Amino acid sequence: MRLAFTTIAVLKHPYGHPDILSYEDRIGPVFAEAEGSPGFIARARPIDSDDEKTNFERDWGPWGTFTTPRFYTGGRTVDTDSRASTLSIWTDLASVRAFSRAGLHQYMLRNQARWVHHVDWKHIAAWWIDDEEIPTWGDAARRIELLNDEGPSPKAFDFATSYDEHGVLVAEAKAGRARRNPVTA
Repeated sequence: MRLAFTTIAVLKHPYGHPDILSYEDRIGPVFAEAEGSPGFIARARPIDSDDEKTNFERDWGPWGTFTTPRFYTGGRTVDTDSRASTLSIWTDLASVRAFSRAGLHQYMLRNQARWVHHVDWKHIAAWWIDDEEIPTWGDAARRIELLNDEGPSPKAFDFATSYDEHGVLVAEAKAGRARRNPVTA
C-alpha cells in the first residue's frame, strides 16, 4: 500500500500578480525538495507544459482531468486561477509530515499568510491506495470533500487524525498534541 496525498490552497491573487510572484518563484524548488525527500514516490505533473493553458485544460495523463473540490470557487482561466494544488504518492504519512515541516516548504508554511487566504475547510487529505494505483484529481477533490463533510475516516484523513493502511486509527490530536491509540500502539 502507498499513501495518496493532496492539498489545495486559495491564493490571495491569481498567478502572475506581483504579490504572488515570490510564491511562484518557490514552487519549482519546493517540488524539487519533495521529490528528493525520503518516502516520496511520485507527483501529478501535466504531460503538456503550455503556459497558455490552465491546469484545468492541461493533459494530466493517468492523473486524470484536473478537478478541484467544490469549496474552490475561484477562477479557472490563465488570468483568474488562484488555487495552488498538489497530488502526490508517498510511502507513508510520516514522510509527508517530515517533508512539510522542513526546508523551503516549512518557510512557505510560516509565510503563507503573505500569499494564501485562510479557509474554513480542511485543505489537505490523505488516503491509502494499492501499489499500482495512480490517484486522480477527481479522487483528490472527492477525498477533501469527504473529509470536510464526514470527518476523518480511513477513506480520507489528515495529520491530526490518521489511519494506517488497514484502516486502524493511528493518531488523534488532543489538546494540541498527537497521541498513539492505546489499542493499536
